[in-house]
Amino acid sequence: MAETAAKRGGMDRLLDVIERVGNKVPHPAVIFLVMIGVVIVASVILSALGSAVTLETTDADGKLVSRVVEVQSLLSTEGLRFMLTSWVDNFMAFSATGMILVAMIGVGVSEQTGLVAALIRKIVKVTPGRLITFVIVLLGGLSSIAADAGYVVLIPLGALAFMSLGRHPLAGIAAAFAGVSAVFGVNLLITPLDGALTEITNDAIGLVNPDMSIDLTATMWFSIVSLVLMSVLCAWITEKFVEPHLGSYDPAQAGHLASEGAGPADAHDEGPGAEAEARGLRYAGWTLLLVLAAIVALSWGEGAVFRNPETGSLISDSPLMQGLIVLVAIIFLSVGVAYGIGAGTLKSSSQAIGMIDKTFKNMGPLVFLFLVIAQFLAFFGFTNIATVLAVNMADALVAANLGSVTLIIGFVIAILLLDIIMPGAIPKWAIFAPIFIPLFIQLGSDPATVLAAYRVADSPMNVVTPLMGYFPLVVIYCQQYVKDAGVGTVIAIMLPYTMWLVPIWTALLVGWYLLGAPWGF
Repeated sequence: MAETAAKRGGMDRLLDVIERVGNKVPHPAVIFLVMIGVVIVASVILSALGSAVTLETTDADGKLVSRVVEVQSLLSTEGLRFMLTSWVDNFMAFSATGMILVAMIGVGVSEQTGLVAALIRKIVKVTPGRLITFVIVLLGGLSSIAADAGYVVLIPLGALAFMSLGRHPLAGIAAAFAGVSAVFGVNLLITPLDGALTEITNDAIGLVNPDMSIDLTATMWFSIVSLVLMSVLCAWITEKFVEPHLGSYDPAQAGHLASEGAGPADAHDEGPGAEAEARGLRYAGWTLLLVLAAIVALSWGEGAVFRNPETGSLISDSPLMQGLIVLVAIIFLSVGVAYGIGAGTLKSSSQAIGMIDKTFKNMGPLVFLFLVIAQFLAFFGFTNIATVLAVNMADALVAANLGSVTLIIGFVIAILLLDIIMPGAIPKWAIFAPIFIPLFIQLGSDPATVLAAYRVADSPMNVVTPLMGYFPLVVIYCQQYVKDAGVGTVIAIMLPYTMWLVPIWTALLVGWYLLGAPWGF
């Protein structure tokens, strides 16, 4: 990274070491191949030692059931068969691949018609300079409404926005990544994640009190306050630590762009001219309103197409939420085409297809990387190592017989550590909720307390663990602007967020609990 004129402090030297060491590791695909080997060896050893736990979960009827979970060896007969026969299924089940490929159909057209660059210029123009970092982080946090779309859409926009202001694009990536992932568990609105977490929570509550349940909004007040305050904190971290560490940006550092037309040149693109750009934005705005009106129409009233046919919900297990990434692609494709027609940058349907082809042309390395990651995650899941570790950690916390506040803090620490190897929010909660929800109820605490604590603990580690599904994608984003960037670069620029978010967010959680403030409604 570029050196600043001022003497580099202790934090900068620490991040420099992390970056240098991290960037000496091989290509991410090689890292995951090596980790597959490590998992194979670990599974053989732990299986031979008879590592197992008793896991209590709920069945389809909400009844408590116990089952023994053992570490399975990948070199057993079943393990070898699984590794041989599951590659295609593992890859197809890795949702990040499909989400990115589908979303990039629309995003690619929007980028290459010039809509993305025009929106960046508009956002920069109307947003006070001192607020742009906060706005990017906040938008990242809000993007969880659209599930994982923020990883595909907002993080690259963060880089372009920063670069258009003469700021380091990697700082923009860091700010957007922090919003999208480090504060993923909270929002101003109901998100798809809320439905899953609430359902698991109510199943756990039913183990001790079948007459008790919580609503989707059980932690809403805490979520709203958390998102705003953590967005302010992340913006401060970006400007106080990340940008000074990165120094000034030299465009000569840019590498081969993973997605042509979405790189350093776009940040300074003057566009098709003020009149054409304004016309294109009007067309895009009208098109956006039409698409949103169609979505509302298909969501309105009982029996609507986008509602759950059994419950009528728009959030929980509904076609709207299940098809959200397709809707994102449709929205970007529609407004991108509309902008191109209005601005004169899109002349024919063949040109639009060419833009999609161009977007996909450079995604081969990413697809291969996701193929390897999918195998690692599937093989690791087959072994049950993460489940055995999680249950042992939870049992140790319960056995410690801690007070409520200490238990909350211990719970947060346990989730933070587990998140390094098990980043998925729902699988961890499915393990921990049946253990800790009944425990806190017996201690006289609101089940929402545990859910709020889980929201705090589940997110901050996401941005520094390479096992998070979208982490390699962020590395590729960084390499568009700094060709020598690697895993170490991303960890170095994201570590300050984790270091500050964990203690401050935990302090907010404990303070909220001690004050007895309502978590939600």
